[in-house]
Amino acid sequence: MSIAPTFEKYLAAEHIGYDVIRHEPTASSAHTAHATHIPEDRLAKGIVLRRDGGDYLLAVLPASHHLIRSEFRNEFGVNVELANEDEIDRLFWDCAHGAVPPVGQCYGLPSVVDDSINAQPEIYIEAGDHRTLLHLTRTQFAQLTAGAQHGRFSERVPGESVVWG
Repeated sequence: MSIAPTFEKYLAAEHIGYDVIRHEPTASSAHTAHATHIPEDRLAKGIVLRRDGGDYLLAVLPASHHLIRSEFRNEFGVNVELANEDEIDRLFWDCAHGAVPPVGQCYGLPSVVDDSINAQPEIYIEAGDHRTLLHLTRTQFAQLTAGAQHGRFSERVPGESVVWG
């Protein structure tokens, strides 16, 4: 697998150009950033959340950050929990286990994007497996997430590296 079929069709329909970066399999977005020598601040990760009402949404933030639930609640007025692995696999049915593209719209999920990722000049995203990243400009990423809400709901993980060379 490389780009998940649902995601690939969405990219084409939205006329989003991208560069493909192949890499050895990795187990997390931070490991992917290290393996590809990409700054963790520029790698967007998607976190599937379950709202109190039982519906889902996708939070998008840099690989260098953790979601802060209290900040999320303050920003959007909703309590959330992390979705479990079975829920994620069901929602992202054509993606490898745990390789969630950070674009919820193509999977029928509303998205919220942390403002810190929009400050980056270029953005890298998972494509639906653990071996493929897509490289986008800030403008392309903004177009891809145009329907998403934006806010501040994450913070940098202490001690994490953010520059690789």
